[in-house]
Amino acid sequence: MEIIEKKEADNNTNNTQTGVDSLDNKEFEERRLKSPLHSLKHKFVFWYTRRTPGVRTQSSYEDNIKKIVDFSTVEGFWVCYCHLARPSSLPSPTDLHLFKEGIRPLWEDSANCNGGKWIIRFKKAVSGRFWEDLVLALVGDQLDYGDNICGAVLSIRFNEDILSVWNRNSSDHQAVMALRDSIKRHLKLPHSYVMEYKPHDASLRDNSSYRNTWLRG
Repeated sequence: MEIIEKKEADNNTNNTQTGVDSLDNKEFEERRLKSPLHSLKHKFVFWYTRRTPGVRTQSSYEDNIKKIVDFSTVEGFWVCYCHLARPSSLPSPTDLHLFKEGIRPLWEDSANCNGGKWIIRFKKAVSGRFWEDLVLALVGDQLDYGDNICGAVLSIRFNEDILSVWNRNSSDHQAVMALRDSIKRHLKLPHSYVMEYKPHDASLRDNSSYRNTWLRG
């Protein structure tokens, strides 16, 4: 299953390794030139990570992270997002990442190394809707302490999907708790859902991270 869906069955798929439709760049430019653009506060990048279950690889986690597309305008976002495959159609395990430009979806990145993430687990039937609501809130800079946010990840797994929001500073208690409340508010999260915050350095120490979830498959 491609990360970016094909618009035509007979389209030439020259970039199957990254899941990019060869028509996307041309269509994007045509749409961009037709109307005035509305700039976003931040430029964003969609990434994905995927492997085949049961297949061992010698490549590092960083090597498996592939860039899909970047955008900096409202119009650019919708052109990109409308071509992305829905989470429900993607195989397990797959990670979708949406991060501000210049920040890699890695703990070791300088923007992430002192931060952490809010974690929410969802049943697979509803995760796509919550992911979309989070993406819109992030792109639209609607979450509190937005400058402290690095990005978000949807981890698609076999029995459940895991959504996380990464921030820069795990020691700023006010910003961390305000982010939690803002996520709950924008996602209209039911009270039955539990949110867990975990600093990235704790994930590195105890091996109970998304990266290790990925490696365990």
